[in-house]
Amino acid sequence: MPSHHESHGTLDVWSVEGRFQQLIYSPRGSIEGVLIDTDGVPTQFVFDRHDEDAARDFESLKVGQALVIEGIEAGPSPKAESEHTVYRFERLASVDGEPPRHARAEERIEGTVVRFNYARHGEANGVVLDTGDFIHMKPDGHAKLALKVGDRVRAEGRTQPLATGQGRVVEAVRVNARALRDADGS
Repeated sequence: MPSHHESHGTLDVWSVEGRFQQLIYSPRGSIEGVLIDTDGVPTQFVFDRHDEDAARDFESLKVGQALVIEGIEAGPSPKAESEHTVYRFERLASVDGEPPRHARAEERIEGTVVRFNYARHGEANGVVLDTGDFIHMKPDGHAKLALKVGDRVRAEGRTQPLATGQGRVVEAVRVNARALRDADGS
């Protein structure tokens, strides 16, 4: 059962405790969510279609591990009635009382901008710092902040090591104390 929630504008983010049951697969074979047991009640968390990283923290879990997951109640679907409560996944807060192995929640990264990073289509989507860390802000977040090379930056969000093993990537939720997403998620 949801144990705690915070209001973000009109959206309620619930913190739900339960035991890992199974991964939920898409018709293409990717992981699109998880099912947990909350005191005998199945509860489903669905990943955003564009969030390829969400499943990473769940891939190595074993049935029965204690989880705390944050999410936003999805509400009724126009397609069919749900057999259980469904939440839109926001973040995995803990596994067996510890931060997830691949990502740490709300870590801070600080440094000086040395260059921009670009999305596959060529639009700037973040900055690389003198520390080697990468702050991912998506193109709209990058445009909103208008950072320049030489700017001092402090970012907060979920972090994980870069594939090179040198530095970290942060999926920024706040940069220089400015929220990147409004309450409606944009």
